[in-house]
Amino acid sequence: MNNTTGYESNTILDKLPQHLLQYIKPQNYEEYTPVNQAVWRYVMRKNVAYLSKVAHESYVEGLKKTGISIDNIPNMYGMNRILKDLGWAAVAVDGFIPPAAFMEFQAYNVLVIASDIRQLENIAYTPAPDIIHEGAGHAPIIANPEYAAYLRRFGEIGSKAISSAKDFELYEAVRHLSIIKEANGTPISEIESAEKHIAHLQDNMGEPSEMALIRNLHWWTVEYGLIGTLEQPKIYGAGLLSSIGESEWCMTDQVKKLPYSIEAARTSFDITKPQPQLFVTPDFAFLSQVLEDFANTMALRTGGLSGLQKLINSKELGTIELSTGLQVSGNFESLIAHDGKPIYFQTKGKSALAYREKELVGQDVNQHETGFGSPIGRLKGINIPIEEMSPRDLKAYKIYEGEIVSLDFTGGINVTGKIITGTRNLQGRIILITFENCKVTYKDKVLFQSNQELYNMAIGEEIVSAFHGPADLKSFDLLDHTLSKTKQTDLNSSLSELELYYQTIRDFRNGKNTIVSRNKVFQEVQEKFPTDWLLPIEIYELSIKSGDKQLAQKIKVHLEHLKLEQPKLGQLIDDGLALASNTMVATV
Repeated sequence: MNNTTGYESNTILDKLPQHLLQYIKPQNYEEYTPVNQAVWRYVMRKNVAYLSKVAHESYVEGLKKTGISIDNIPNMYGMNRILKDLGWAAVAVDGFIPPAAFMEFQAYNVLVIASDIRQLENIAYTPAPDIIHEGAGHAPIIANPEYAAYLRRFGEIGSKAISSAKDFELYEAVRHLSIIKEANGTPISEIESAEKHIAHLQDNMGEPSEMALIRNLHWWTVEYGLIGTLEQPKIYGAGLLSSIGESEWCMTDQVKKLPYSIEAARTSFDITKPQPQLFVTPDFAFLSQVLEDFANTMALRTGGLSGLQKLINSKELGTIELSTGLQVSGNFESLIAHDGKPIYFQTKGKSALAYREKELVGQDVNQHETGFGSPIGRLKGINIPIEEMSPRDLKAYKIYEGEIVSLDFTGGINVTGKIITGTRNLQGRIILITFENCKVTYKDKVLFQSNQELYNMAIGEEIVSAFHGPADLKSFDLLDHTLSKTKQTDLNSSLSELELYYQTIRDFRNGKNTIVSRNKVFQEVQEKFPTDWLLPIEIYELSIKSGDKQLAQKIKVHLEHLKLEQPKLGQLIDDGLALASNTMVATV
């Protein structure tokens, strides 16, 4: 284990770019409490018993392959060693991370796992990502090769989706809700206020960005997907696999089942409520087909004026690729258009030029510290674009080293100056022309002027691609992770005492302390913690196994009384009793 990074690396994790490492944190397995372990065990026993009937066959098989057990929260390092055989790895993170980073991890075959675990009061469902959701939901399904390929491909495409400023505001709001909902003692009013804020943001997002649309696809497949037929679907989405409430609810007629299609991208979701409808894919291969159809609508593949405009609206670091293959990365600030096409673009602040995702020598952020602007398109009155001109053509049009030229572009951009040199790509096509004493104008407006400073003009007839992030990851300092940390639950003295009771019963079940009186533990818990229901369930299970019918009956009476006082616990208690009585089978 690397003490600096806090995780144990392997050949897959070694390939992660530096900026993703900032999100990884140590799992700190020793910090899981006995109650945490009991919550994991309850959810897993119930899920495996129920999901073995309604989940895709890859789920139970995947639990075996990924080494996830029912009785113990998985250790990240153990999972990593097993996932390596599947071509994947896992890392621990602190709750929600930005969607683009989450998807980029997937592109590197790395499963992101929020290592915290939900509180007992949120055992049925929590909007916060936790190890039940990630470890027991996502991990088993990636054992299916077709689905794993889809997940990786989704990461590749999704990490290039262009966001909007409102996307980040919504992300921060959802992250805040997940933190306060899992924090001990958060007032209900604060949670309700956070939920209303999210609802307000969702209702006022405007035209959804690419990231918003692809997040919808992610939600309705990776998180809440069903597979098979509309009449007899199976569960594969991690949100359903990890929610003991919704995994049953989604199988009823109260949840509408729709055939999965690209229309899912336009179907929004509310993370705070059960989903009113779900999409059913016929098979995992169809997921990839829809993903590629969606990618065809993205600026990543369409480029053009709309792609450039999306980057400007996003106010985030992005890249355009010209038809010559030249890539310009930076924060795009403005454009000039003519006849529906961009004829000039301008970035603000540090920018860099690259070709095939590799930064061009001498074209880094130090060279372009205050921005980069250039015309694109054809020269006026000349049928052949500059990028297709042979050396002889260039010389004939005096686009040649040492020549003082005045280049008029279609749309009104003029570049005047002395040509110093040209940069060519591997195919010999010119992709950059460098001038001195240069002046760039649009009609009567000066866009750029210099005497000593060199001017680099990008060559390209059109923008063929526009996407989030830099072309070359090494061009920019991306180590800017400043997310708020999830709150740590403080254990008061009474809760610490309850934890000791949980540990005592856990030790007994594991054969570490077999002389303890389960009857006495139950009596003390009943007196001191009359509203706790999970530990009595665990003692009930042990009494059933040992044939202690008298103790089992006492616990059952207590739990029936608790159900009357707190009806919302009814289903949880009934399911726990059924599991303990072996009327629900839980085996891996």
